[in-house]
Amino acid sequence: MNRTRQPLRIAAAVELASLLVLLGNLATAHLPAISSLAGPIHGCAYLFTVIATARDPRRTPVAVGLALLPAVGGLLALRRLTTTTERAGRSLAD
Repeated sequence: MNRTRQPLRIAAAVELASLLVLLGNLATAHLPAISSLAGPIHGCAYLFTVIATARDPRRTPVAVGLALLPAVGGLLALRRLTTTTERAGRSLAD
């Protein structure tokens, strides 16, 4: 596992989880306390995911574009960065 991407991995998971909490709250009780807590967490995780992807040394325009997608963009960008790194490692080994 690439430890340099661990913060991105965590932020992408928090982004998705907090969105699920927000949508679950919206569909059920719609408690303002949950919204006021989960909303900023989701926003910060989203921004962190976009910035972490943009700062990655192996970033591509596609990975940065994927990171801009709400909810699953961080996970998709992480997958793209991981497969790009694996492909680069294989071509160096050949």
